[in-house]
Amino acid sequence: MIRDLCAGQLEGADIGSTEITFTPKKIQGGSHTADTKTAGSVCLLLQVSLPCVLFAASPSELRLRGGTNAEMAPQIDYTAMVFKPIAEKFGFKFNCDIKMRGYYPKGGGEVIVQVSPVKQLNPINITERGSVTKISGRAFVAGALPFKVAKEMAAAAVRCLRKEFRDLYVNIQPVQEPRDHAFGNGSGIIVVAETSTGCLLAGSALGKRGVNADKVGIDAAEMLLANLRHGGAVDEYLQDQLIIFMALANGVSRIKTGPVTLHTQTAIHFAEQLAKAKFTVKKSEEEGDASKDAYIIECQGIAMTNPNL
Repeated sequence: MIRDLCAGQLEGADIGSTEITFTPKKIQGGSHTADTKTAGSVCLLLQVSLPCVLFAASPSELRLRGGTNAEMAPQIDYTAMVFKPIAEKFGFKFNCDIKMRGYYPKGGGEVIVQVSPVKQLNPINITERGSVTKISGRAFVAGALPFKVAKEMAAAAVRCLRKEFRDLYVNIQPVQEPRDHAFGNGSGIIVVAETSTGCLLAGSALGKRGVNADKVGIDAAEMLLANLRHGGAVDEYLQDQLIIFMALANGVSRIKTGPVTLHTQTAIHFAEQLAKAKFTVKKSEEEGDASKDAYIIECQGIAMTNPNL
């Protein structure tokens, strides 16, 4: 996909290959289609293409096809509800239109993303978590799965969250995906906590054959609670997705996280190698954090400038 976005050259991108050679050229705007032809995640296609098209010569429209709610990747709902509003703090906007939802094993989903290029990215500072002000979410079923499965996932998640947040309104909507907007059968849930300082942290889970709907709802709720306990201002699945933007931004960015994931360590390693950005990761010294596993990731960005604007 990146080869096509910049009319570059790519050699060795074959199954079983142990090295690739990639020669990029100028990043082009316009319309691009990428199709995994499986339930391969459209969110991962977006992850790799978004930083590039921000530095294109003109606006881009990306048609991304594959799985919208797939294992081992963010669900499209996470991308829309958590990643998008936080990433836009870097000073860009993108539009994400879910045309068709697709699930394992067939995929068949389609998301259209529209992005305008920017001159530079602003640094971000997300270190004050604040207090949780509301929890919302959606539990969905698609295809042949009965609506009661969505209701059971939602109810189980609400029960689990109520134990910890007795006075907070928890609104998890059960949803039957319309037949003309979903390909195949699938189910899942996402729950998002919003805080007084505008932080968004989430937990999510996908339904699987043989796994009770209650358990799926509880798994998502417990993932959210675990992310709230460590005191970070971003959750474990957002931290690594912000690294590349921090590296490219003009100035010093800081985010407060829970335990630093292997994904994040890898992202930092390559951002330092490829972009020559400088990162530091330190245990949070703030009062109240002594007992918690909280860290501050700081980056001096390289102030990447769009040569086309």
